[in-house]
Amino acid sequence: MAWVDMPLEELKQYQGTNPKPTDFDAYWERSLAEMRSVQPNIELVPSDFKSPVAECFDLYFTGVRGARIHAKYLRPIGATEPAPGVVAFHGYSGNSGCWSDWLGMAASGFHVAAMDCRGQGGTSEDVGGVKGTTLNGHIIRGLSDHEDKLLFRDIFLDAAQLAAILMDMPGVDEKRVASTGGSQGGALALACASLEPRIARVCAMYPFLCDYQRVWEMDASLSAYQELKEYFRRHDPLHAREKQIFYRLGYIDVAQLVDRIRGQVLLATGLMDPICPPSSQFAAYNRITAPKNMLIYPDFGHENLPGCSDHFYQFMMGLRMCEREIV
Repeated sequence: MAWVDMPLEELKQYQGTNPKPTDFDAYWERSLAEMRSVQPNIELVPSDFKSPVAECFDLYFTGVRGARIHAKYLRPIGATEPAPGVVAFHGYSGNSGCWSDWLGMAASGFHVAAMDCRGQGGTSEDVGGVKGTTLNGHIIRGLSDHEDKLLFRDIFLDAAQLAAILMDMPGVDEKRVASTGGSQGGALALACASLEPRIARVCAMYPFLCDYQRVWEMDASLSAYQELKEYFRRHDPLHAREKQIFYRLGYIDVAQLVDRIRGQVLLATGLMDPICPPSSQFAAYNRITAPKNMLIYPDFGHENLPGCSDHFYQFMMGLRMCEREIV
C-alpha cells in the first residue's frame, strides 16, 4: 500500500506529537463557563426559501465576546415529536451552504442547524480585538495574545453553543442530536461533541485542526496550514519561540479534546491526504475513548470520498430509529 505519511499499522498506534498544556482542562472549563454566562438572545427569521419538507429560518445568537453568530435552521414539517437533530459545520473559509443542501436530512425527520463560522465565508461576526498578526488565517489569530484570545477557541464554543440551542428547540430530542462536517467541519463536529457531551453521534470526514506540530514536522504547512509557515517566517524566523507556539496551539488542538466525547463516532479519512495528514487525523481518532469506527480510503486524499456521505447518512439514521449500533 502506498502512503504519504506513515504505514497504516503505525497510524493506528500514533498518539500525536503536539504538546498538551498542563492547564488544558481548566482552560476549557473556564471557557465553557464563559459561554454559559452569555445571554444568547436567539432570533429566528423566516427565510424566503420555501420547501414542502421544512420550515426554514435564519437563526442568530450571541456567542462569546458578543459576536452575533448565524446558522441556517430547518424544522421538518410534520415531524413526530420528539425528533432527532443535527448540527453541521463547513470547511475552512466556507459557509453553511445552500438551503437545499440540508433538505435530505430535514425530509428524513431531522431538525438541522448549519453554522457559519465567525469571520469566514458566511455572515457570522468576527469582533476582532486581538493583539498581533491576523494575516492569512484563523489558526494564528490571537496566537500572539493571551490564549483566551485564540479565535478557534471562540469558534469551538460557538459550535457547542449552537448544539445546546438546537437541543432546546421545541420538538427536538436532546438525547438524539448528531454533529457532522468535513475538513474544518470535521474538526468542529469533533470539538462540538467534546464540549457538548450530550451529542449522541459524530460524523467527521478528514478533520482539520489536529496535531499542529506533526503537520509542521512533515512540512505539510501548505494550503490550509500555510499560515503556520507564514507565522514562523514573519514572526519567529529563528524558531526561538517554537516550543511556546506549539504549546499554545495545544489549547485548540482537536486531538487533545476528543477524550471528552461520549457519543458514537464515525470518522472517514484518505491515506493520501496532503492537506490534513492522516497521522494528524489518527492522533485524534486514537484518543477517542467512546465507541468509534473509521472508514479508510487508501487511494484517496482531501477530496470526495465515494460512498462516505451514504455511510454518514445511514449512521445518523440510527438516531431516527433509536438504534445504537456502530456501522
